[in-house]
Amino acid sequence: MYKNKEKHNNWETPKDLYAELDAEFNFDFDPCPLFAEFDGLAIEWGYRNYINPPYSRKLKDAFVKRAITESKKGKLCVCLLPVRTSSILFHEHIKPNAKEIRFIKGRLCFIGTTNDGNQIDNKNKGNRFMHDSMIVVFDGREVEGSLREE
Repeated sequence: MYKNKEKHNNWETPKDLYAELDAEFNFDFDPCPLFAEFDGLAIEWGYRNYINPPYSRKLKDAFVKRAITESKKGKLCVCLLPVRTSSILFHEHIKPNAKEIRFIKGRLCFIGTTNDGNQIDNKNKGNRFMHDSMIVVFDGREVEGSLREE
């Protein structure tokens, strides 16, 4: 069962980035919020989902594959992911199923606590993650040429 309790997996999306995406997509569910007390891989998702998964390989892969499955049910899933264009996940799952991939210019500064207990927020511009990020949109809302009603 997934419960994101590991410190190194608990990093909040920068608030300005989330607000921009939410204004565009109007999210109604987050299956993996910070310090989730539920198993986001085992419950039903909403119709317009925002996914910033834990970045450990096993959990990240599981959430991306679930987002693809949910999109095939006619749902919207927008994922914030590290850029790993040489990975099997990217070539066999993300690229063939994504409606859109947006590469973010520069590196994001997430909000969280490091393994040694230091608080990091997006005001500490020197504390940027060591990878680039991308927004991946899996959108199954369009069915036979018309938008699915929600």
